[in-house]
Amino acid sequence: MNLPPLPPTGGETTGRSIVDVVGEQHRRILALTERLRTAPADRRVADVLIATVSRHLSAEEQYLYPAVRTAVPGGDQIADRELAEDEQLLRLLSEGDVGEFGPAIERHVAADAGELLPLLEQMVSAEDLIRLGNRFETAVEAAPTRPHPATPSSPPWNKVVDPIVGVVDKLRDAVTARATYMSDL
Repeated sequence: MNLPPLPPTGGETTGRSIVDVVGEQHRRILALTERLRTAPADRRVADVLIATVSRHLSAEEQYLYPAVRTAVPGGDQIADRELAEDEQLLRLLSEGDVGEFGPAIERHVAADAGELLPLLEQMVSAEDLIRLGNRFETAVEAAPTRPHPATPSSPPWNKVVDPIVGVVDKLRDAVTARATYMSDL
């Protein structure tokens, strides 16, 4: 896969693979979804779920889907399908209909775990998966904490716009004391 080089570390590339990072985030998202299911009126849980999913989808659009396009035969069609489903999920999140979050999130997790990640593991070297994981984790931290379905969903523009929108979202979150991480609960 053609990724920009990382600075030399004096040995092997270290970190977690994108498969591990995405899998861990999916487990957190499903736990938040279940928690919201048991307490649908808890606005703080809904806010954390919305923020977590928004950051996650932004990073997937920046790194996971482009990797699938590049490395997986038929990857363009797979990525296009996932981007369309992600846009619908972002619209649900922006409308705030917490009753609809669960099924849409579970569909997203199942598609990634059942198809995208196994294909990527088969087609991409372990070192490149780790490099993608490192970039993915960085993108998550810079990503918006609110859904923005109208922003660009593919590189290079999403890599420019999402961090800027993320700064604005984080300022809004700070001013309103909005919970955005599980540790805030």
